[in-house]
Amino acid sequence: MHPTTIPHGRTARRVEWSFLPPALRARVERRLGSPVVEARSQRAGFTPGMASVLVCADGSRHFVKAASVKAQRPFAEAYRAEARTLAALPAATPAPRLRWVHDDGDWVVLAIEHVEARAPRRPWTPADLDAALAALARAAETLTAAPDGPAVVAGAADFATEFAGFPAYWDSLRRSLPDLRHREEAALLAGRFREVTAGSTLVHTDVRDDNLLVRPDGSVLVCDWNWPALGAPWIDSLLLLIGPRGDGLDVEAVLATHPTFAGVAPEAVDIVLALVTGYFLKSSGDPVPPTSPHLREAQWWQGDVCWHWLSERRGWE
Repeated sequence: MHPTTIPHGRTARRVEWSFLPPALRARVERRLGSPVVEARSQRAGFTPGMASVLVCADGSRHFVKAASVKAQRPFAEAYRAEARTLAALPAATPAPRLRWVHDDGDWVVLAIEHVEARAPRRPWTPADLDAALAALARAAETLTAAPDGPAVVAGAADFATEFAGFPAYWDSLRRSLPDLRHREEAALLAGRFREVTAGSTLVHTDVRDDNLLVRPDGSVLVCDWNWPALGAPWIDSLLLLIGPRGDGLDVEAVLATHPTFAGVAPEAVDIVLALVTGYFLKSSGDPVPPTSPHLREAQWWQGDVCWHWLSERRGWE
């Protein structure tokens, strides 16, 4: 188990509903059909855009995101990408539904189905992990292209294209972590990622506890579809295991027994772990953004977890 001081569920500094321009708030309320009487900002995640549960005078609840195109352009673009993906997801996908989008060139606003749910518990529990794995298995089945497959995959970039720059992170680590043993072996593994990640499944690529919702019946929904790509159907499930591994769960047993990983070569797992380890370790040394004070700490923790996991699997000291 890798102890951490990351305040899970309280990592974001977000724009509050009350700070949105009055004209924009009025427009949102008209779309919601009732005045907003309470706004509950969601503190999980690492982005500064508004993400609040809005409670209206008529008792309805709505999950609304908003970002300024001028002041928060990268996040506004991410919300646009999320809206495009949510609008195209097949109904069977375990994800909240998109209700509507407002994009006037100054602000991007998404209204998403409100779901009574909680985040997976930290430290991770076996029950939450099983439910999350089941949700990702359903998503992979639903989002794998076939002759009559989902239109959502049309035009999506493949995993190799989206992650083409990741192996180069190991070049940076040669300078920042010169004493890291087995660094060169890891870099060689990461450079082979195209061999094992190709596929026709729309994968989320950013599966963590703060992008998952556990409903009262125990089922899980996958949120924040900002960075989808076409790749192998097991990628998301492997990325999911990073948090549980760090929290002390036996994820090797999951790899050995879960149907998602049937037929996946151990070398393929190591290659993807090497790929994301380089990203996490390199990014953790970048400047801390004022809007996300815990981002680098979280990246370092994930990189440390992945490095120890990879080293154990490869028999490295």
